[in-house]
Amino acid sequence: MSTKVSDHLLQRLREWGVEHVFGYPGDGINGLLAAWGRAEDNPRFIQSRHEEMSAFEAVGYAKFSGRVGVCVATSGPGAIHLLNGLYDAKLDHVPVVAIVGQTDRSAMGGSYQQEVDLVSLYKDVASDYCQMVTVPEQLPNVLDRAIRTALARRTVTAVIVPADVQELDYSAPEHAFKMVPSSLGVSRSTPVPDDEDLQRAAEVLNDGGKTAILIGQGARGARAEVLAVADRLGAGIAKALLGKDALADDLPHVTGAIGLLGTRPSYEMMRDCDTLLVVGSSFPYSQFLPKFGRARAVQIDIDPHMIGLRYPFEVNLVGDAARTLRRLLPLLDQMEDPAWRKKIEGEVARWWEVMERRAAVDADPINPEYVVHELDALLPQDVILSADSGSAANWYARHLRLRGDMRGSLSGTLATMGPGVPYAIGAKFAHGDRPAIALVGDGAMQMNGMAELITVAKYWQEWQDPRLVVAVLNNRDLNQVTWEMRAMSGAPQFLPSQSIPDVAYADFARSLGLTGIRIERPDQVRGAWESALAAGRPTVLDFVTDPAVPPIPPHATLDQIEAAASAILKGDSDRGAMVRQGFRAKMQEFLPGHRTEG
Repeated sequence: MSTKVSDHLLQRLREWGVEHVFGYPGDGINGLLAAWGRAEDNPRFIQSRHEEMSAFEAVGYAKFSGRVGVCVATSGPGAIHLLNGLYDAKLDHVPVVAIVGQTDRSAMGGSYQQEVDLVSLYKDVASDYCQMVTVPEQLPNVLDRAIRTALARRTVTAVIVPADVQELDYSAPEHAFKMVPSSLGVSRSTPVPDDEDLQRAAEVLNDGGKTAILIGQGARGARAEVLAVADRLGAGIAKALLGKDALADDLPHVTGAIGLLGTRPSYEMMRDCDTLLVVGSSFPYSQFLPKFGRARAVQIDIDPHMIGLRYPFEVNLVGDAARTLRRLLPLLDQMEDPAWRKKIEGEVARWWEVMERRAAVDADPINPEYVVHELDALLPQDVILSADSGSAANWYARHLRLRGDMRGSLSGTLATMGPGVPYAIGAKFAHGDRPAIALVGDGAMQMNGMAELITVAKYWQEWQDPRLVVAVLNNRDLNQVTWEMRAMSGAPQFLPSQSIPDVAYADFARSLGLTGIRIERPDQVRGAWESALAAGRPTVLDFVTDPAVPPIPPHATLDQIEAAASAILKGDSDRGAMVRQGFRAKMQEFLPGHRTEG
């Protein structure tokens, strides 16, 4: 039997070491599906409930494996559905290749069924490389280049294969005019700055006395180097959310997350520092960085396209984080005065006391901060965590102390709802021997998490470690936006848009053969976590939590929180009583250690 273009495409994926492809079928990729049957499902076709989930699963797989993620979808609607997950990959700098079908070449331009101009549609999300294969000889070059570009530039690429081309007999490019041969593989590149630029950076850093370091996901492979530079400079270290697992949270001079979801120590360190070193981060919110003119700054990033952003840096170093810091370290003077570091360590210790007290505040019925705070001490040392967008991300950022080999991620830049559960699924296909936990709000769970429990039910018995815990913070409210409306607009809760139904998530899980537990009292929280982490199958924990617990920014004051309280008085009658009885006193419980000046 002759080799079809579709057969060779799968063979080429195998030669690149691709083991899983996340997708959903459709007649625009029938030729590929037939080839998968002939290839005995190698690489594995992982079937989601929706193409957007396939893309998210490919992103989660790539984030937690360090390898390229691959997703596949049919023409027209299937290709369109991939887009949100692909934008998540693009904005978080994750290597993902999308393979999509297209109508037959003979029908193109004829307003045919499911005909969409996919090259135009994908030209933004796959701006680094997007090509349509129109003849068999073109395939190796297009596919190889898509994979190489995705890996080298940490981005999204797209390969479009019309349905009739998939069925053609494959013929390799010849040694002839206008034929483009191709080859496999790409070596790892680790650029380093010139000595002159390193010396300039050292001069800036040595001139300071109160140094703050901000790291992102680009510093994940430079833990030892970041710590050595911080010790040399007597610096504290803050982390962008995508870099939460780049350095252990239990180190005394690590201030934790920065930004709206960040910590008070990170906020104060950036406010008071005179020198800033940013490593592997494109953290976007400059208002959480030192005021312009207050601090001298140096940036290190491997991507020249992302250098010099967010702050007026004096020195911009393009290079691999670990190698650049190793070469920079001998040029740095040892900070002899411990006062700045001691101040930071004191603020960090105080912050964790604040978090413990906030988690202990009574709520109706359960404080969501308590739910996540209780998990912290129970985290397995090799756990992989995902968090969905919304208030769940606040508690992930502030209450979980990642350490050792723990991994964690969320939709850092697109901040889309819905990736929590599919990220965890992708993580399980990357590391089937490790437990995974997804922290999701009930809005995200209703949006798509429930459907992906069906995917979990389909595949979990293949995983060496069957533990995948989905923790749903069930407050019957799209809580993050509700609080944003109150705090930023002074608007009360708009029930038609914000209130959502109370769904029996645990019952639904049990209907699929998974474990499901509904938790309605604080004294049930720890036991539920322990049961889920000891279970021999995936578990859904339905925590019934209080929507009145505010995701307070680290720079908030009581007077600013009271402005949000006035919005509650305007229209949220069930919580208005609480405000009338002394909202300031109630918020003082949630704000121990926060400033009370207006």
